[in-house]
Amino acid sequence: MTFNQSTEIKDSVEEMVKLIAEDISHDGPIAWLRYFENSPQFFMASEGQLVFSNNDSATTFIKNILIKQIRKIDLDWSNIRIDPFTSNFASIAATWHEEITDFTDKKISQGGYFTAIAEKTIHGWKLRNAHWSVLKSK
Repeated sequence: MTFNQSTEIKDSVEEMVKLIAEDISHDGPIAWLRYFENSPQFFMASEGQLVFSNNDSATTFIKNILIKQIRKIDLDWSNIRIDPFTSNFASIAATWHEEITDFTDKKISQGGYFTAIAEKTIHGWKLRNAHWSVLKSK
């Protein structure tokens, strides 16, 4: 992989990360589904636990539970790191912060660290897997 290819991959994956935040903030948690790879290989973990074993389990949870609990999310990334592995795979790491508003207008503020592997598909860059951790309140 040349320097120019590496830079192009880094820039295109970083653009996806920025679009994730914009879409989540605009459309709510349902927007995550646009960025999860629609394949059995997808999985997501949090705090050392497997949360979604595949895309179907993520879709079911988001559509049947999460969108009924969360009215709005304001998601912000910082300290974004993209490391291209190949022309089709890259790692993502970033600090995240979100303000969640439920349907009673209760707001929850939380943040932590997010890591993922992005894969270039025929539909553009998608998250093949992801992990997030939440900072504990002091």
